[in-house]
Amino acid sequence: MLVSTKWLSEYVNIEGISTADLAEKITRSGIEVDSIIDRSHGMTNIVVGYVLECVKHPEADKLNICQVDVGEETTQIICGAPNVAEGQKVIVARPGAVLPGGMKIKKAKLRGEESNGMICSLQELAIEGKLVPKAYAEGIYVLPESAVPGESALPLLGLDDQVLEFDLTPNRSDALSMIGVAYEVGAILSQGIQLPEINYTASNEKAEDMLKLRIDAKEENPMYVAKVVKNVKVEASPLWLQNRLMAAGVRPHNNVVDITNFVLMEYGQPLHAFDYDRLGTGEIAVRLAEQGEKIMTLDDTERTLEAHQLVITNGKEPVAIAGVMGGLNTEVHDGTTTVVIESAYFSSGSVRRTSRELGLRSDASTRFEKGVDPNRVEAAAERAAQLMAEIAGGEVLAGSVIVDELDKTPVRITVSPDYINNRLGMKIPLEEMLAILDGLQIPTEAVNGKLIIDAPTRRQDLRIQEDIIEEIARMYGYDLIPMTLPITESTPGGLSPYQAKRRTVRAFLEGAGLFQALTYSLTSKEQAQSYALETAPVTELLMPMSEDRSILRQSLIPHLLEAATYNVARRMDSVALYETGSVFLGEEEDGLPQEVEHVAAVITGKWVDHAWQAETKSVDFFVLKGIVEGMMDSLGLSEGLLFEQTVLDGMHPGRTANIFYNAERIGLIGQIHPTEQKKRDLKNTYVMEMNLAEILAVETEELLYTQVPRFPSSSRDIALVVSSDTSAGMLENVIRSAGGKLLKYVRLFDLYEGDNVEDGKKSLAFSLTYSDAERTLTDEEVVKAHDKVLNALTTEAGALLRG
Repeated sequence: MLVSTKWLSEYVNIEGISTADLAEKITRSGIEVDSIIDRSHGMTNIVVGYVLECVKHPEADKLNICQVDVGEETTQIICGAPNVAEGQKVIVARPGAVLPGGMKIKKAKLRGEESNGMICSLQELAIEGKLVPKAYAEGIYVLPESAVPGESALPLLGLDDQVLEFDLTPNRSDALSMIGVAYEVGAILSQGIQLPEINYTASNEKAEDMLKLRIDAKEENPMYVAKVVKNVKVEASPLWLQNRLMAAGVRPHNNVVDITNFVLMEYGQPLHAFDYDRLGTGEIAVRLAEQGEKIMTLDDTERTLEAHQLVITNGKEPVAIAGVMGGLNTEVHDGTTTVVIESAYFSSGSVRRTSRELGLRSDASTRFEKGVDPNRVEAAAERAAQLMAEIAGGEVLAGSVIVDELDKTPVRITVSPDYINNRLGMKIPLEEMLAILDGLQIPTEAVNGKLIIDAPTRRQDLRIQEDIIEEIARMYGYDLIPMTLPITESTPGGLSPYQAKRRTVRAFLEGAGLFQALTYSLTSKEQAQSYALETAPVTELLMPMSEDRSILRQSLIPHLLEAATYNVARRMDSVALYETGSVFLGEEEDGLPQEVEHVAAVITGKWVDHAWQAETKSVDFFVLKGIVEGMMDSLGLSEGLLFEQTVLDGMHPGRTANIFYNAERIGLIGQIHPTEQKKRDLKNTYVMEMNLAEILAVETEELLYTQVPRFPSSSRDIALVVSSDTSAGMLENVIRSAGGKLLKYVRLFDLYEGDNVEDGKKSLAFSLTYSDAERTLTDEEVVKAHDKVLNALTTEAGALLRG
């Protein structure tokens, strides 16, 4: 909502307070002032000029040499506007003026002719092009005959004004009008407000003799007021009216339309003007549209209506979409002489639904959606009739044609002062509360220690006791509410163990070089169970956005692959992404799907690419395996981790493994099947997915740090011959179990298959490190511990020590 302070001053006295101070007070009272717009933009030396003579420039077809009276003198100005002409009153920027945007006006020569200033368009004075009247959209603006040459043009154009831009919350629809803002500012400044005085002389002819009204949908339209104005002269609005509308962000059209828009901004009540002769029937009938019925709206677009949408008709065909937009067939035009003014109360739900379905949102629909004041419906029609008589020379027919079944009874709220003070933690005197409510012009009576309040119908947001508490608190001053600490037993906030471990996982993966991704939880039927660690009945949406987003996922991998494909297609050849998120498995007792948090990763391209050192390394299985091992180690879960080769759908048959922890399958890791990679235009791509909820649920001992050992360690290397299908991870677990507390490190450093190793066998070499933090180990102690390892490898793993 844009609020012109010059316009506001017509309703409430704001003299003696700066615009910045006023904005601060309004913001502190609960309506945020988003910005203050200085319409003058600091311009000076902008005056009214009178074009005495206008001739073509001898050296340029599109330029004119104008002799312009600027009050003190007659000066020559070169102008290229197509509509400049002799006899016009125009806006002149004299030499020395600075226009918005920093343009400095100087004396100059254009094609050999002197130019002492510039004849301006409204756009050059920082008025948006969409607000400039269409007649002057492509040229200079022509001032009325009453303008005096030499006088400042800024007051004449309403540019000596400052505009407050309100950022309104949805409940404050009352502030969508100048009168509503006046009530608010009057209360803040302890000032009374001056409402427009409606006074005009009506014709002897009655409106009801010319117009018949029928309402067939009274639930959607409980009140309708129509007034008839004859003998109007449609022309451009007076400058003051155009200025008011442009300051409010509305484009002037003609005096009749501008009056309806002016009253909309003034009262917050949308109006519409019909050309009576174009109605053709002398009747207005309000009904629900017929299914598939069509109407050509004012934006020159044909719209097809639904059966639940409310329309205004002439008894035969639609002439407007109620509360949203008028029809082209009854538009006011230059030849209009008789106007029907519509002021109505339309159901907010009906207007909202129609506006959304038709993709039409206007100032009128916005106000109807939020709720208008039922007690201003008739007053707004009378105000428009008055202005049409004054500005358009119209003859207002006596009375109005009205259907009124609208309940205008104010909402009664009863609340005690003690209840208010208890909720606010304050001690506001009763007299202060009454003064605040009186300033807001909210009728209140104190009876038996209670406040009996009849909420004004203009304040649609006042419905319950808490609304009154809010009114008193904001006007008394939020900053005066005392600051206290709650008296209660409290515990310091912090992360739960689960949350802390999740952060550890994310921090490790990001430290390893992966970027976090967030993908949709919804997927297609084809991908819902792809790569799933566990499958269950899928959960389908009743009304999906599309078939590709119709089912809740059971794996994170498909969408991570989509993200990798998207990046590779845009020349990001190396991609490393991870995600922690929920998968959805079957239903629980409450009927909702079971959510299980997983962690997944995808890597493709190069893992190392140091061009300067001529060092490069593509991603492979062991890169991702190392990341998984490091992640588990960061959680203190390295022992018990095992990778076991397997074959899974969609995965490479020789480069895929299940991940086990303490003999329980918790995930998968491996390369995407070459066929799937080709389908997605990917090179070798590796993925991992693990049940994060299960991992983080494992209880671990608190992390303890130990000092670096002061005593030397002892290393032993062993080469083992085992079956080709025996995994190194299984052998490492056997070694760790048998090594006891003296075995500190186990590292695989060699794999050999070939000469001197029989078919179906392989040789694996491990390095074992023994140490004790308290002393130096003897050879006997190391040999004893090492022999236990060798015996376990022989008996439990069937390994042979290679000579």
